[in-house]
Amino acid sequence: MSRPEQGRVGTARAAVAFLLLAVPAAALEVPETRLSLEVSAPLPPGFVAAALPPRFVLLEDGRVFTGGTSRMAAGRLEKDEVKELEKRLEQVRKLPGLGQSIAFGDAPAPRSRLQAPRDRIDVVVTGDPASAPAALQPLAALVRDLLAFHHPSLRPYEPSAYAVLAREAPLPGGCRSWSLPVPLADAVAGGRTVESKDAHGWPTGAAPAAVCDGERRFVIALRPLLPGERP
Repeated sequence: MSRPEQGRVGTARAAVAFLLLAVPAAALEVPETRLSLEVSAPLPPGFVAAALPPRFVLLEDGRVFTGGTSRMAAGRLEKDEVKELEKRLEQVRKLPGLGQSIAFGDAPAPRSRLQAPRDRIDVVVTGDPASAPAALQPLAALVRDLLAFHHPSLRPYEPSAYAVLAREAPLPGGCRSWSLPVPLADAVAGGRTVESKDAHGWPTGAAPAAVCDGERRFVIALRPLLPGERP
């Protein structure tokens, strides 16, 4: 391989690496969110971190959502269960010196973002909650419990729409033709959604698809949208 070819390959690989590791810095924008937790952690090669569903979302009406790598589940909490979480949020809010970033030990991962708009809580936590000092145990325990949250009401969640994340970059293996009902150029520009029925047969969440358009190659990911959410 010539040096110019090596340079082009290196640039393409760097672009893919950036795409796969990028995590959106913006807050989760779902109307009526009471509490949410988004997590950034190492993913399998080729996955798109920006398309990860949130790990946990509680809405003001008691609806609750949990997310994995690609799929989500939905349920509903009882009023006393919501109140218990609100008590724990109050404990976190009153922690002395609670800032926008908290480190549990020296490990940079996992990275979790805990948000509770009504309580004015928006904190990024890095490291293992098990490594948290005693003074931060209310925060560490809440993050740990939300990471492993389970509820008997949870059922598979079928979103009404997906946000389309598209970038020009190669992925190993074959590729498919573009068939989503928005122009590919518009999808690359950002801010586009597709209805669930139009996404049938496409991978969702952080698992991407490779698309061929002539000689060009694109990485496409479909992030599930929560009720009322806009990309």
